[in-house]
Amino acid sequence: MTRNRFRQIVFGALAAPLALGLAACDKKAEDGAPSSSEPIARIAPPAGKAWQDMIEKTPEGGYRMGNPEAPIKLIEYAALSCSHCAEFSKESSEPMRDDYVASGRVSYELRYFMLNPFDVPASLLTTCGSTEAVIPLSEQFWAWQPNMFENVQALGDQKLQAIGELPKEQQIAAIADASGMVNFFSSRGIARDQAKACLADTAKAKALADQTQKASDEFNVTGTPTFIINGSSIGSMGWKELEAKLQQAGAR
Repeated sequence: MTRNRFRQIVFGALAAPLALGLAACDKKAEDGAPSSSEPIARIAPPAGKAWQDMIEKTPEGGYRMGNPEAPIKLIEYAALSCSHCAEFSKESSEPMRDDYVASGRVSYELRYFMLNPFDVPASLLTTCGSTEAVIPLSEQFWAWQPNMFENVQALGDQKLQAIGELPKEQQIAAIADASGMVNFFSSRGIARDQAKACLADTAKAKALADQTQKASDEFNVTGTPTFIINGSSIGSMGWKELEAKLQQAGAR
């Protein structure tokens, strides 16, 4: 059972009501990052606080960690089903948080991008609890991601076909359960009843779809991860390349 087979069976039924676009999880790189000839000095957080502990939801639907007035504003459009996003998370999470965000010079905002049927329930469940938990839960989900694909592969075509034939309002929850997502989040504080309610939130699912469409329209996002620095898209790249862009912008 391949991931493409899963998409063929299930995606068609989900795409119409949510108006989702099927993009690629790729590593296309572009240029255009802002640059600064002078390094930016560290910015102290409010007394008794640390920038990396300050996470809030933005009006655009993202989750921002760090100084809201940081001179370098980094946005990552990412999909929880994307293997390149998982690789980036593994490499970047610690230095991003402890070096760049902690300095007050860089804020990091995560915005979800819907690549395929996995991303709808995964995003609904990751944002089901507190705002402060969203980025850490995303990092944990990316680390667990291979297990999700193993669970789906073990289902076989017949069970996946049955999910695709369910009424549309039941498919998101069915994907979450069959892929092991519900159990994953249950072990991290999202009770099954709470998860059920979040998975039934069609308005939030629609907002995620709209956010994906807006990313495509505004920044020409076609794959993940895609990065924006101070309003300029720099495309998709690994952590080392992105770190160089942050330093080029003054985070050094």
